[in-house]
Amino acid sequence: MVMEEGRPGPSKPAGDRRPQKREKKDKQHDKQQPCEGFSIKAMMKNSVVRGPPPAGSVKERPAKHTAFRKFYERGDFPIAVQHECGGNKIAWKVQIEELDYHYFLPLFFDGLCETEFPYEFFARQGVHDLLEHGGSRILPVVPQLIIPIKNALNLRNRQVLCTTLKVIQHLVVSAEMVGEALVPYYRQILPVLNIFKHMNVNLGDGIEYGQQKRENIGVLIQETLELFERYGGENAYINIKYMIPTYWSCM
Repeated sequence: MVMEEGRPGPSKPAGDRRPQKREKKDKQHDKQQPCEGFSIKAMMKNSVVRGPPPAGSVKERPAKHTAFRKFYERGDFPIAVQHECGGNKIAWKVQIEELDYHYFLPLFFDGLCETEFPYEFFARQGVHDLLEHGGSRILPVVPQLIIPIKNALNLRNRQVLCTTLKVIQHLVVSAEMVGEALVPYYRQILPVLNIFKHMNVNLGDGIEYGQQKRENIGVLIQETLELFERYGGENAYINIKYMIPTYWSCM
């Protein structure tokens, strides 16, 4: 069949005539639009509701300068570093038994929030030295130690958490009746422990090299709760169970 000049060719079928501009508009209209929940946009077509933001319960909080750092830089503490082959120690310039525990012990507990050397070293080692030689003078100071302990735990810093939990364990066994004196303050101490209680390292048949240094937060929290129950008297377990429902008695 020969096409004659001047005549139009065969017309295309009607189904092939699609407006390209409308296709582009339809594609743009079909795109999903993210929006916030419980808003007017959430009820519209092609809208996708965003999920809730993370709560940040285990997010690390920024640390502030403590009173311990201020007093140390001013030279109010009778301490110095003693370098030895086995590690650094604190050289006390006075007898520890002669110190005023109502003044010095809360300040050293306040330094548990520090993460820099030498403040972290002096605060951590100084607390253990004071608790070791305190005896009966520790019990009257317990109410003053709750706020520094709470501030250290609320930082959510893994290093600070491990250090504070070890200090709490030492505090409970440092003198008689200290464990029972801490029972009324469980509501200030235990909420953070409830958040990190299940943060346990499960390596199966692997080797956990941090076990020797006791850096597993879940294990430290479990040990601390068991010490609270053993040394807290009759009402200790009820108060622990109220704040941490997943805890089971060890006695």
